[in-house]
Amino acid sequence: MAETAAPVVDKTAIRHAATIVLWRSGAQGQAQVLMGQRGAAAAFMPSKYVFPGGAVDPADADVTLADTLPAATRAQLAMDATIAPETLAAAAIRELWEETGLALGLPGTWPSPPADEGHDWAGFAARGLLPSAQHLHFIFRAITPPGRPRRFDARFFLVPADAVAGDVNDFSAASDELSHLHWIDLAETRSLDLPFITEVVLAEVAAVLADTSTAGVPFFDNSGPRPLFRRLG
Repeated sequence: MAETAAPVVDKTAIRHAATIVLWRSGAQGQAQVLMGQRGAAAAFMPSKYVFPGGAVDPADADVTLADTLPAATRAQLAMDATIAPETLAAAAIRELWEETGLALGLPGTWPSPPADEGHDWAGFAARGLLPSAQHLHFIFRAITPPGRPRRFDARFFLVPADAVAGDVNDFSAASDELSHLHWIDLAETRSLDLPFITEVVLAEVAAVLADTSTAGVPFFDNSGPRPLFRRLG
């Protein structure tokens, strides 16, 4: 009997993704954000400093959240979307856990054990936590332009560090996907090697924290023949 060939995955197709911008107040009251550096051999944004995040996994759609998303965040995530807001929230929380070892969760028992292992949902559940979405503030959306080796429809969430269960300086459970994980003053982030879109998101973070952001969520839409900038909500 002939073997069935594995399906070919188009890695240039647009994939849903989610990112968390974790922030806190520094010793002098200045805003700080958590960032790490991607590997030099990474296919997407090699060597760049980024926030923890990545593509949605199929298992994220089956995750039970400990609580609900903020109403405004849920409504804005649902605009022009083909994926459930809760799935995006779960993906963002999982990516933060995998890449930093920090858990956005509340004590609780999973309805059924997660099927994955290691740094994924099984490791999260082993801490006795259910993922918590109540502090996710949707602040930005961007679709990667054509011609890149990977393309994502990425949603960015701003989250206060005090929503993390445990020590926000303990990265011992992190995977090796991001190196040089550290808290950096928001005003000093431009000294890092940043992707263009990360620079734009950082500007929005500064505006949100200063309460000077324009209403609605900025959306860089590169899904069509022409790039568009608009606001959701």
